[in-house]
Amino acid sequence: MGDAMSGVRLERSRTDRAMAAAKLMLGWVALLWLLEGVDVATGHALDGLGITPRTPSELVDVVPAAFIHFGFAHVAANTVPLLVLGFLAALGGIRRFAAICALIVVADGLGVWLVSPSATNTAGASGLIFGLFGYLLVTGFVERRPLGMAVGLLVGAVWGGSILAGLAPTQTSVSWQGHLVGLVAGVVAAFVFRRRPAPAAPLIP
Repeated sequence: MGDAMSGVRLERSRTDRAMAAAKLMLGWVALLWLLEGVDVATGHALDGLGITPRTPSELVDVVPAAFIHFGFAHVAANTVPLLVLGFLAALGGIRRFAAICALIVVADGLGVWLVSPSATNTAGASGLIFGLFGYLLVTGFVERRPLGMAVGLLVGAVWGGSILAGLAPTQTSVSWQGHLVGLVAGVVAAFVFRRRPAPAAPLIP
């Protein structure tokens, strides 16, 4: 009876976690679309929240830039990967996910500010998407969890090609620098926020 109840509680916990992750990511994407609607309605007034490199006053835009896009097509291109990768990452816990996203967004924004070409304006969720890809790709191997390894391999198979294309320096219309920094930040996050195995219970002879 006790094992059955434990199994039910575990299943409910997994279901609750999945529901929380789904609601979070649907809300996140809805916010991005809402912000772009406001941007269009105000004559693209929010575009100024993008990051112009090496301008001290632009440091305040490091975080907001991850939520601003340049047109609905830009938001649409980021919607599906952000939904899926964010959902998978958030299954590990909302607080942990929030910390992972914060690290990626801040590191990516600072990286864009430091290394992107002068007189450019960079915004969008793609840096976070590349970061979540990097995180999911390696976290299972870092933590030595078979399910996490399988998720990493699946994510790599589905999005690996487009990720590599987004890192090509020949693309002048996208911030490959931001993509690269985001990817590296996601890999770093996998190590920073890795779950360590619980210590083995002592055996009393």
